[in-house]
Amino acid sequence: MKRNCLLLIIAATCGNAYAKIDLVTLPDRDSSQLTIYNSADLTLVREQRNLTLKAGYNWLQLSWSNTLIDPTSLSLTPSEQIDKIEIRQLVYPARTRQVGQWLIHSEIAGKVSFEITYFTSGLSWRAFYMGTLSEDERTMSLKGHVRIANRSGEDYEEAQTRLIVGKVNVLDKIAELAKREHPHGSPLAKIAKDLSGIPHNVSFAFPAAEVPGPTLALGKVLDVRRKEIRKESLSEYFLYTIEGTETIPNQWAKRLQSFEAEAIEVESLYKYDESRYGNRTIRFVTFANDEDHNLGETPIPNGQFRIYGYADAAGHLTYVGGTSIKYIPVDEEVELNLGPARLVTVEPKLMAFETDNYTFDRNLDVSGWDAIRSWQIEVTNTRDLPVEIEITRGLGTPYWTMDFRDQDVTYEKHDATNARFTLVAGPRTKKAFAYTVTIYRGRRQDAVNQ
Repeated sequence: MKRNCLLLIIAATCGNAYAKIDLVTLPDRDSSQLTIYNSADLTLVREQRNLTLKAGYNWLQLSWSNTLIDPTSLSLTPSEQIDKIEIRQLVYPARTRQVGQWLIHSEIAGKVSFEITYFTSGLSWRAFYMGTLSEDERTMSLKGHVRIANRSGEDYEEAQTRLIVGKVNVLDKIAELAKREHPHGSPLAKIAKDLSGIPHNVSFAFPAAEVPGPTLALGKVLDVRRKEIRKESLSEYFLYTIEGTETIPNQWAKRLQSFEAEAIEVESLYKYDESRYGNRTIRFVTFANDEDHNLGETPIPNGQFRIYGYADAAGHLTYVGGTSIKYIPVDEEVELNLGPARLVTVEPKLMAFETDNYTFDRNLDVSGWDAIRSWQIEVTNTRDLPVEIEITRGLGTPYWTMDFRDQDVTYEKHDATNARFTLVAGPRTKKAFAYTVTIYRGRRQDAVNQ
């Protein structure tokens, strides 16, 4: 059952009064198109309907009761016989709610195709991704999906569906505009103008996954064949066009696969940094959205990212970790924070502490000294694979020097206040290394400058 009730009222004129002479239920949509933004609660709807007109004046009535349609955005345009049909006005009758009436003057009688456009709230989409690491964790297969949800109050059958990536400036929320008792003024004119230039056809082809097809209350079954999602850059936006049409009933959601890529080279890195992560070791997976990584044809929208690995030789999967990602442009690298690593640990131990090289001022008070600390870092890897570990040690001051000698561990002065060590820990091994840091206090800080 359609939520928005479109009625065609055919009227004749007598002096200055309009006399109703016929009342016809508007035919079903011949076609419809949804353009859904993911950065705002905003969808542009374009419908094609064949209206039966009589020569002279005709009234077309639209009721958007129980929907989230923005009445200030309503537009009606003839798709044919444009020179013989004129849309005179759109009025909102007194003492009525959520009802609008178009006054149409036609020089012809018969069926004419019209396009009805409007904005609505309640339709949304979001992206999410599933990555599966290879057994050696050097490559990853990746599947991207989009999930479309309809909470607009209106059923959309067999609609061409397009998804927009990019931010749009909305002056008012569509849901609030839809609730106005007496609509007036449209703050969305600029958006409509921007969207008017979006082409109907795009060219890039990507495979999509099968979608389960439960029988709907509408008496139809969802399309279960693999869909193609076509993509194109549009200035500051990016357009995803889903192949064919989609039936998206009110209060329903459906998932489509947006892309699939194999053998994406990845780097796994474990990080230990007490100032950022406490005493936990955090696992990261890094790759780039470019051609070298079998990606790079389109940006990757923000969404939820989950990584899996193989649990056994039978191919069973185990959950590694997940995170939310921001919009990833083409050719940009992304680092996924997969959370704490249970099987890789880092344990710093303070082995010795002493002070030396005191300096005194003219009153023989201590004006500077060296704080010398010896540390041992113990790294434990209980995994069956070797792991690369990055250990950052914060020193809290730029006045320090490091005494470090270990050929199996790489050391660098990361920045003014941090030292960084990098090593590879073999499978099921424990590795320890030591360093001594001298921190200069007071007047002894001049020793670093010298």
